[in-house]
Amino acid sequence: MITVTKPTLPELDKYIGYLKTIWSNRWLTNDGQFTQLLEKKLNDYLRTKNVVLVSNGTLALQLALRALSLQGEVITTPFTFMATTNVIVWERLKPVFADIDPWTFNIDPADVERKITEKTSAILAVHVYGNPCHVEELQEVADKHDLKLIFDSAHAFGVEYKNKSVRDDGEISSLSFHATKVFNTIEGGAIVPAKEELIETLKLLRNHGIKSEEEVALAGTNAKMNEFQAAMGLCNLENLDSNLQLRKKLYDEYKERLGCERVRFQEITATRYNYSYMPVCFESGRIRNEVFSELLRKGIKSRKYFYPLTVKADYFMTQNLNQNSGLDIASSISDRILCLPLYPDLGTSTVQNIVKTILEVLDSN
Repeated sequence: MITVTKPTLPELDKYIGYLKTIWSNRWLTNDGQFTQLLEKKLNDYLRTKNVVLVSNGTLALQLALRALSLQGEVITTPFTFMATTNVIVWERLKPVFADIDPWTFNIDPADVERKITEKTSAILAVHVYGNPCHVEELQEVADKHDLKLIFDSAHAFGVEYKNKSVRDDGEISSLSFHATKVFNTIEGGAIVPAKEELIETLKLLRNHGIKSEEEVALAGTNAKMNEFQAAMGLCNLENLDSNLQLRKKLYDEYKERLGCERVRFQEITATRYNYSYMPVCFESGRIRNEVFSELLRKGIKSRKYFYPLTVKADYFMTQNLNQNSGLDIASSISDRILCLPLYPDLGTSTVQNIVKTILEVLDSN
């Protein structure tokens, strides 16, 4: 089976070298030397000073919301992974959904502004598939209505917009280092606040609010990254740039061979992109489903990502959160989107076979 993604792993001997140190000093977690080193190296790579590592990307986003003391409603996109929406609900906030741009697949700033009420406290935007949002327009809306602006950057590791890191935008950004991401620490994530004064609060939140052995400053949780995760991150960071080049080569191969009027690609706004995913949008849901089935029949796993919209989750019906109206573009894209296999060692010949299968389905329709 050719999978839609495949975790990047370093040379085993390299990772074992780190494990030997962990075995020797028996410091497994609680802000160990490799966690501290990874924070430093990520600050250098991402050109920031504020990286706070945590155990996974969902907790990164959850702590970001908690650190800003939000209340009421948070406007977000329904075209995202379920974690984005779940975190809002988990924090006892109400998600309000805005429609998306038909070309970038990111949240539409104009519809965000239409959805603002007296209960709105924040905008939570997602850089979908790592593609930067309309950051200036969103910031203008946030400033105009005195709202916090948060970015779910789970897919956007290393991405730049107008030659500036996307983590420079808004109040705070969250990152995911899950196994499926372009940079992984097995599980893991990070929070990058725009203002340094939030760093101390975030570090307290990730460690039960403990300030010292005898002082607990606030009600936190356990979101600490462990040394095994950090060691994997240190290994993977060494090979990241070469892996991104391989991803780009495959991404370009798809676009060149699959380019036709019946297939549409996401409009990329990044000046530096990471080629996290290979989303393609077909002219109808029926054709999307036929392509999905035919690829699967040939041992190729694609993914209807993101389908269905998060707003259509079953629990929304039972909690009176359902908001299906006014999301026409998001619904249309969700019904027609398909993410094709993309990972560094996939190989151009495999991409060519995938494209050949897709074109055969299109020709039969």
